[in-house]
Amino acid sequence: MTDTVIKRALLSVSDKSGILELAKALSERGVDLVSTGGTAKAIRDAGLPVKDISEITGFPEMMDGRVKTLHPVVHGGLLAVRDNDEHVASMVEHGIGAIDLVAVNLYPFAATVAKGASRDEIIENIDIGGPSMVRSAAKNHDSVVILTDPADYARVIEEMDANGGKTSLDFRRLCAAKAYAATASYDGMIANWFATVDQNQKFPATQHMTRKLVTTLRYGENPHQEAALYVPNIPTVKGIGQATQVQGKELSYNNLNDANAALELVAEFRDGPPTVVIVKHANPCGVATGATLAEAFKNALECDSVSAFGGIIACNRPLDGATAEAISAIFTEVVAAPDADDAAKAVFAKKKNLRLLLTGDLPDPARGGQTLALIAGGILVQDRDNGHVTRDQLKVVTKRAPTEQELNDALFAWTIAKHVKSNAIVYAKDGVTAGIGAGQMNRRDSSRIAAAKAKEAAETYGWAEPRTVGSAVASDAFFPFADGLLAAAEAGATAIIQPGGSIRDEDVIAAADEAGLAMVFTGMRHFRH
Repeated sequence: MTDTVIKRALLSVSDKSGILELAKALSERGVDLVSTGGTAKAIRDAGLPVKDISEITGFPEMMDGRVKTLHPVVHGGLLAVRDNDEHVASMVEHGIGAIDLVAVNLYPFAATVAKGASRDEIIENIDIGGPSMVRSAAKNHDSVVILTDPADYARVIEEMDANGGKTSLDFRRLCAAKAYAATASYDGMIANWFATVDQNQKFPATQHMTRKLVTTLRYGENPHQEAALYVPNIPTVKGIGQATQVQGKELSYNNLNDANAALELVAEFRDGPPTVVIVKHANPCGVATGATLAEAFKNALECDSVSAFGGIIACNRPLDGATAEAISAIFTEVVAAPDADDAAKAVFAKKKNLRLLLTGDLPDPARGGQTLALIAGGILVQDRDNGHVTRDQLKVVTKRAPTEQELNDALFAWTIAKHVKSNAIVYAKDGVTAGIGAGQMNRRDSSRIAAAKAKEAAETYGWAEPRTVGSAVASDAFFPFADGLLAAAEAGATAIIQPGGSIRDEDVIAAADEAGLAMVFTGMRHFRH
């Protein structure tokens, strides 16, 4: 390895952020500049000396710029091993000058796709020469600096000043690692576009996950686990990963996971009345609609105020001061909302540790896409559960049909059950959850736990009876036996919504009829493991 003084640099960038400052700093240090197309024009217009790439290759840029740097003079100047006598001899024989630094970023493929461009325009924004130069320079990082990140422009000048016009091997290795990550991500995005968009393959033979690091986290689910947040290079939806943190201490893995669960659920009501969701350990413990957010929060909290302690809150409306005051009365880890007014921000500012996340919008609950789950030795991929049922899709299976109010409550409970870990049971009345049973190994226990929570809430707030009395109850999957349904009836539920499909459906329907319950089947289940 031979550290070399940077004498010649090739600059060819699509994103010209910072490139003129870099060009000026290099020129001031005696570095000869070579460039292409628009980059060369920008450097020349800034009054800096620069050679066009055609001057060193002896060939003009051609074919609408498709061919300009794909030439032995360019790649020989990048790939030649400086202390290899044969390489040096070849450079002399063919008139190849060394290129010591390359600054390249690639055609904006992702941005072109994101703006909905035509197929022809997308294809034209697949860079060929850029990735080739990046890979050549990165391979020869013992001698060549490859810059693909504008954040490194200032640092390379610092390196040169500290090392007599040279750079440290550690810096060049760092740049090479970034370079290969950039080309891998770029090719991955292109491959994904061809497979999933151009060829409409839901499960392509090879799946490329192109994600970029946002931040490392304090730790994972537990302090002995390290963790980080990544987001897609081409995000198809904005959510917790793109939220702006207005205040509060650093977010943890669990904070982000729970905040995502809360946001996904409250998004189900993004076109509905003011709605508040309270989540604990990725399960909702209270959900309510109301005339105002403050009213919705009060009702959601009363469903299970014990579990709400240290929970995550999400709203479907911009936060106001009154709601913020109510939320501040309990210990809350994170609040997520589309926005917050000045009064709400002022209230939360008094709670220095509370994290306030503003999403700007709510994700579309009906959107497509896929979810991933890691297993030992593989990854499970499936469609998002964006299933939705309407009233006309419900099948009344009992002698008594549900009333209009029971139908409203049933569909509200059904929407929430979709976001509760299986086995899930949700009681709801008047747009408010009365009790939630989550994550049990059998449905009967979920029914009893939800009812017990409702009873405890009634005792806490001095109500004459639990909210489960006169409620509708949703089950995320069918009742395999009548015991879960009977437990719901004992709690006072008058209507049931469930998928149906059990071999014992007739027994369950008969039990519902005997108890005077109205029951509807959805034909769809919402397991959430």
